[in-house]
Amino acid sequence: MAEYNEDAYRLARKAYIEHSCPFERALLSRCVACGRSRKLNLAEREAIACGDPAVREHCLTFYQALHENAQFALKINPDAPWPFGKEIRAQCGGVRGLADAMEGTADESTDIAATVLHGLAQFGGSGEFPYSEIMRAVVHYEPRRRRS
Repeated sequence: MAEYNEDAYRLARKAYIEHSCPFERALLSRCVACGRSRKLNLAEREAIACGDPAVREHCLTFYQALHENAQFALKINPDAPWPFGKEIRAQCGGVRGLADAMEGTADESTDIAATVLHGLAQFGGSGEFPYSEIMRAVVHYEPRRRRS
């Protein structure tokens, strides 16, 4: 089997995807959904782009706040890269935790953009989100097991 050229893939991805989705891993793992996302196939891989740049900024702010708050909860060194499993726990558990805190649907049908926008309307800003409740959902989220 031929080797993949990761540098060429990254360049093609950067040229093709104008606005990447900060919750791409969560969407690809299908633990949540997003009505503003666009699924793309690039070099035999799936990628997710954001179709609404204005909403993407709100999602990105929430994503960054999730990472900042989850470092302690998931026992992650701030200088180390995030392992895939913990990234999934932060993304999936974080979105579901926010939805649950607002008494919304907290399952694979949870819409990321709608949840973030509803949270902004309810709490006034992503800095005001109930991160103690959200972190409980992050810690308790169990990624689905691989099929053997």
